[in-house]
Amino acid sequence: QVQIVESGGGLVQAGGSLNLSCTASELRFDRHSMVWFRQAPGKDREGVASFSRYGAITIYADSVKGRFTISRDNAKNTLSLQMNSLKPEDTAMYYCGAIRPGIAGRETLAPANVFNWGQGTQVTISS
Repeated sequence: QVQIVESGGGLVQAGGSLNLSCTASELRFDRHSMVWFRQAPGKDREGVASFSRYGAITIYADSVKGRFTISRDNAKNTLSLQMNSLKPEDTAMYYCGAIRPGIAGRETLAPANVFNWGQGTQVTISS
């Protein structure tokens, strides 16, 4: 059974940084594009950043471009999200997900294309 576990969330002041990680077990990690989503209370789940299976292609939501960096380590089955210059509007539960095969480009940021999710890690940014 695939298990995805996120970590690294916390409470930081605006302008600060956090580094999120997720690890996946029982998943052929290198066969999947991976994605970070977030969901704030009362809002829809939003695709934040994805990292392709091939070609090291990264896709970012406009709201985080230039501030967040996604990376992956296939040897360790790990996906990371370095978040800098954090803003109060970045406050949300952050989720890691594995994307269905055959999905590419900005479609990787669509929640419907994720077939396996973690439980999330809370990120709270104070003003």
